[in-house]
Amino acid sequence: MVSTYFSYSYITRNLKQSLARVEQQPDVAREEAYYKANIGKVKTVDDFMKDYRLYHFATKAYGLEDMAYAKAFMKKVLDSDLNDSNSFVNKLVDKRYREFAAAFSFKGTATPVAQSENQTDEMIGLYTATKKSQVDALASDKTYYNSKIGGITSADQLLNDDRLRNYVYSAFGIDESKWPRDTISQVLRSDPSDPNSYVSTTFTSQLSGLNAQLTQAKSDVSATNTKIADYTAQLSQPGADVAQLNVQILVEKYHLETYTKSVSDLGNQIATIGNFVDLAGAFEFSPDGSLPPGVSAQTAANITNTTKRFDDSKAAVYTAASPIYEALAIKQFRTDLLKINSLQAFLSTPNVYDFALGAVGLDPAKVSQDTIKAVLESDLSNPKSYVYTLKDNRYVQLAHAFNFDAKGNLTTPLVAQDSAEVLQIAKDYVIQAVKSASTASPQQQKAVRAQATKDATEYQQAIAGIDSVSDLLANRPMVDLILLAKGLDPRKVSDKYLEKIFASDLNNPKSFANTESDPRFAEIVASFNFDSKGNVARLPMMGPQKRDQFRETQANYVQQSLEQQQGDTNPGVRLALYFQRKAGDITSAYDILADKALSEVFRTTFNLPDSMAAMPIDQQAKFVDKFMKIKDLSDPAKVAKLMNRFSAMYDVKNNQINGQVQSPLLNLFQGSSSGISDAAYLAIAKLR
Repeated sequence: MVSTYFSYSYITRNLKQSLARVEQQPDVAREEAYYKANIGKVKTVDDFMKDYRLYHFATKAYGLEDMAYAKAFMKKVLDSDLNDSNSFVNKLVDKRYREFAAAFSFKGTATPVAQSENQTDEMIGLYTATKKSQVDALASDKTYYNSKIGGITSADQLLNDDRLRNYVYSAFGIDESKWPRDTISQVLRSDPSDPNSYVSTTFTSQLSGLNAQLTQAKSDVSATNTKIADYTAQLSQPGADVAQLNVQILVEKYHLETYTKSVSDLGNQIATIGNFVDLAGAFEFSPDGSLPPGVSAQTAANITNTTKRFDDSKAAVYTAASPIYEALAIKQFRTDLLKINSLQAFLSTPNVYDFALGAVGLDPAKVSQDTIKAVLESDLSNPKSYVYTLKDNRYVQLAHAFNFDAKGNLTTPLVAQDSAEVLQIAKDYVIQAVKSASTASPQQQKAVRAQATKDATEYQQAIAGIDSVSDLLANRPMVDLILLAKGLDPRKVSDKYLEKIFASDLNNPKSFANTESDPRFAEIVASFNFDSKGNVARLPMMGPQKRDQFRETQANYVQQSLEQQQGDTNPGVRLALYFQRKAGDITSAYDILADKALSEVFRTTFNLPDSMAAMPIDQQAKFVDKFMKIKDLSDPAKVAKLMNRFSAMYDVKNNQINGQVQSPLLNLFQGSSSGISDAAYLAIAKLR
């Protein structure tokens, strides 16, 4: 028989080819094809477990084929909440069950919500920043005005400076869309005390008639209200002609609406004339628009008065930015956001609608709701969608801030990575950092863990701001953290290489990422929600599995098939392949001791007696730490060297070279009672 050493070395030197050969075997290819064709039809855990082939494919993929019969137990595993430390699966010592549960998303990747917590926090931050920016802009406008007004020598020069003109228009309540610049220029050249000036003859002369009309309109409103009250009272009188009275009430209500509008319009006209008179009196321009020699455009008193009027015109901006009002607006936004279950609800909830538009710098009074509806129904992954045709980044910001589909229904947040992947990256990064410090002093280990936890937390916050592959690759510290979490050395991975990896089509087995010898790079790409153009998108699920979960299950099935087939011929090869696969997940000596196969590999590698399994668990752990550096298990080269030693020692121990094979090691992958004692396993469970 071929030695364990030779068989293992041959397989690992050509591992990709070995896996490819297994994948091409008719039975393996048939089961893979069935799984791919049918997993997308699964809606529930029960659907999944009722399909024998799907269920057994997955249990085999995660090394749980011998537990497939225990359906009630496995259902509890799949129903467990991985985020709940007290859930059923998280209480199990064997990590395989958690890996199995993590391979499925029966409850979906995320709950459809109007906003995720990150989106809400970002919107509140944007609201605060926008309100501050608006106040800062007003202060800048005032500074600019006060610094420039002294150098103005004509009315036209004032009106030709956009910032000065806008400032004056705001201060004196002038609507630029309604009044031609020539009219305002004539007003500026007027002397309101001169009855023959432009402002006096064109506007002030109207006041008497307008005031008389306003008085009459107010009188009409009062009289009409009296009539409506009288007709309404008559409705309850005996013998009343109800139909005729209702007609009269409707007629008078129509009149009331007309008179009320007249009161408003007349009031606005009178106020505008008052503003024009004030504007004319606030400047010193001559009828030809120039200034008399030695005279400034405004006196100090008029500059002060203009500034006050400007501030008064912007009272709403100052109020919105005040701490008390801002705190109230945020509280109301958070409260009413919970009620938003559709786009229509968003449009009809002022505390949310106005806040959201204000956060991105849009004025709810100046933007139609039809525009906002079309913006929020836009497909952000389609560059031709409506939101991009507006050529205004404020609308794009708004669309990114909410989660509505093309029909106005809630959908899941658009994120670069789903929360489960983000959490896994963060967790793996901390584990890898702690492993790298396994030989350091306890104090140093504590410091490393604290820093790694801080880095991981920052990653969880920063990933929310990633909208594309280019965003991600531009943030090298973030990329390095991801690589380290996967046990890769960032120093050996160039930006160009990463660009090629992320540009790969994972659905094409011949793409760059899929043909690389190290599958971890393809795993990284699969963990992100980037479309073919490198933008964040909502990628379709395959039934209860996301892209990375499906790929992992398929790859694991082929790996398990290879290991089982090798084990049928030589259990030592299976042990070595198993250890090599699990090495990167080992974080302490107890992980090795808690796994029968891993602990057997350890004892065989270092020629330790099987009776060692009966020792107290802490003593066993000291032996592991004495013979093996846990941090080395993250280095594939060192793991390969270790397995070469194991395979040689396995041959010696089992006399395979001489053909005298007597090994019970296959039991290590089943429910055998051999290996570590029950008491030792109990101790491990308590430690974990």
